[in-house]
Amino acid sequence: MFSEAKHPGMVAGYGSGKSHAAVVRIAIRALQYPNLSFGFVEPTFDLIRLIAYPRFMNLFDEWGVTYKLNRADNIITVENGAQIIFRSADTPDRLVGFEVADAVIDEADTLRPEQAADVWSKMLGRCRQKKPDNTPNTLAAVSTPEGFGWMYETFGKTLKPGYELIRAPTSSNPYLPAGYVEQLEATYSTSQLAAYLDGQFVNLNSGSVYPGYDRRLNHTNTVEQPGEPLHIGMDFNVTNMSAIVHVVRDNQPRAVNELVKVFDTPEMIRIIQERYRGHRVFVYPDASGSQRKTNNASVSDHALLRAAGFVVCANTRNPAVKDRVLSMNKSLETREYLINTDRCPMLAESLEKQAYNKSGEPDKGAGFDHTNDAASYFVVYRYPIQSNRPRLALVVGI
Repeated sequence: MFSEAKHPGMVAGYGSGKSHAAVVRIAIRALQYPNLSFGFVEPTFDLIRLIAYPRFMNLFDEWGVTYKLNRADNIITVENGAQIIFRSADTPDRLVGFEVADAVIDEADTLRPEQAADVWSKMLGRCRQKKPDNTPNTLAAVSTPEGFGWMYETFGKTLKPGYELIRAPTSSNPYLPAGYVEQLEATYSTSQLAAYLDGQFVNLNSGSVYPGYDRRLNHTNTVEQPGEPLHIGMDFNVTNMSAIVHVVRDNQPRAVNELVKVFDTPEMIRIIQERYRGHRVFVYPDASGSQRKTNNASVSDHALLRAAGFVVCANTRNPAVKDRVLSMNKSLETREYLINTDRCPMLAESLEKQAYNKSGEPDKGAGFDHTNDAASYFVVYRYPIQSNRPRLALVVGI
């Protein structure tokens, strides 16, 4: 209600009071700035009539403020001449022809991500009325999070200057009726409860493959040092190879860089040799690379890596997918596996977003599997789930 950020975003559970906070924020500003206009956007006109109108009218009645509702124009005019303009987000192209000083978008994550982005952009252009005290125009958004949707991309992933993230769990509202939380707990899955009760960004698509990953808790600022041995997990895909570069500090892995969308193995070798000259390189590839080829040569991918001077660490066949996922999750949950998310943005996003498909296998259709596979080939080789200790390497220097 009182955030001074230009773009505050409130991410909260069901019944936490987020919509009420949005209403109070705009109502206070309408009383603070006579004769100016303020915007309130709901996903649909039905929600304007059923939710927004009654909340504002009840609030002004409670405060003893005189107002007039013009239902035809969707405007409430208060006693000091300020106006609250209500608009629907279902047709972003119609968010034109008016100016406001400040605005709020309610339940933003119920919109499609591209639709929410369009509404946000349009409303940024509407917030341009000059205030008498010259304070900046603001645009806020509130919502219960719906997975890694628009609210996550805007307020949860990386906060830009002027943006603020405010969280609130359902339990923070002391005015809920008895049994409300228990009813939600009996209705939703564990991942849904994390979103709908705690206001957390979680994967809601058929269960996350890597629930142990937390962008904040698994972050590190670690970078490679000159001459330090590098441990590179590698996934072979024709025209779309991925590699995750690790260092090992105190016997614990740190992902310090990523190479994505590389054309083929020779191209990957060239990039590694140019970028990491002076480092000893250990590669932990997909075991199938001992036979397959991502280029047109008669030499296998593993042979190409060895010919380049890299130490190839691979078993004769890949471990079971389940074992690889378990090893990765264990390292993530114990915070032994840390990621420089600034230098590995695709890995961080993929760990958050990869879900299981209808067959119960990690989904490979959305493009979030490549960096995850590359990282997990390294982890399962060096830190298999069957042992509490790192694997004893067969090559001196690993």
